Amino acid sequence: MARLTLALLLSILPMMLAADQDQSTDRALFWSIQRDGKPVGYLLGTIHSEDPRVLDFSEDFLHKLKANTVFAMELVPDLPTLARLTEYMRYPPGQTLEATIGVDRFNALSSALSDYKIPTEFVSRMKPWAAMMTLSTPPAKTGFFMDLSLSLRASGGGLKVVGLETLEQQLSFLESMPVSMQLTLLDQAIAESSRVNQAHEQMVTVYLENNLAELQILSVEQLQAVGDAASDYFMNLGIHARNVRMAESLLAQLANNKVFVAVGALHLPGEGGLLNILRQRGFELSPQDIPFSEASVTSVQ
Repeated sequence: MARLTLALLLSILPMMLAADQDQSTDRALFWSIQRDGKPVGYLLGTIHSEDPRVLDFSEDFLHKLKANTVFAMELVPDLPTLARLTEYMRYPPGQTLEATIGVDRFNALSSALSDYKIPTEFVSRMKPWAAMMTLSTPPAKTGFFMDLSLSLRASGGGLKVVGLETLEQQLSFLESMPVSMQLTLLDQAIAESSRVNQAHEQMVTVYLENNLAELQILSVEQLQAVGDAASDYFMNLGIHARNVRMAESLLAQLANNKVFVAVGALHLPGEGGLLNILRQRGFELSPQDIPFSEASVTSVQ
């Protein structure tokens, strides 16, 4: 279950489900953070992928990572957190997914999940949002995603790894989502399941082009199919509210530490994005070169 749970908690929400439609001139994915002209850290927008190209970091980037004292990410993927996440994803004993979504939809879901190697008994008790989120990313092959790779490198380099949210905070908008909305999103995920690999490859390609604005546009296109109600729900509770919460946690860290921040890329842009929030709080941000090796970058050109 480790691959499944990591797929849910590391960056998938912003990358696959929402974007601010108010376009920004900000294009870069990697930024330095200064205060009064002095360096205080870096901010990187990540993608939830185990594609080898987004794990092939440049030496210059790794040097910048290790120059900090704290590594801040959305949620630290330690074992207690993963165990609690697994429990949140499941109904309590006696309640089943099939009873909630109906036999036909459950059979279609089981077929769509066949490549994910999830035990049948676990699928039978999954909550609709957990099933929907699982289908929104390709089946994991290694479980070694970009966010996890960065956190391990940071920890190995002596940085303190901290989370900007608790698990309960991150999952609150999914847990409180109306069941009717969960079913609408689940139906879409089932219908699109055969194209999830293609959609992910397109997202990675745009990401490697260091084009945050284009990444926004692509995500908006993916979101439009779910309708206005679900779109507004994700924007308000899944992106904007979380941006404010993560920014407050980040500001507390920046007050006393040099901090390397890695969060889902689409938490960065727009009026309510982390880039703008930091600027409003008096920080200066400067775009940096894309953090990957030349071979990874040229592979998409």
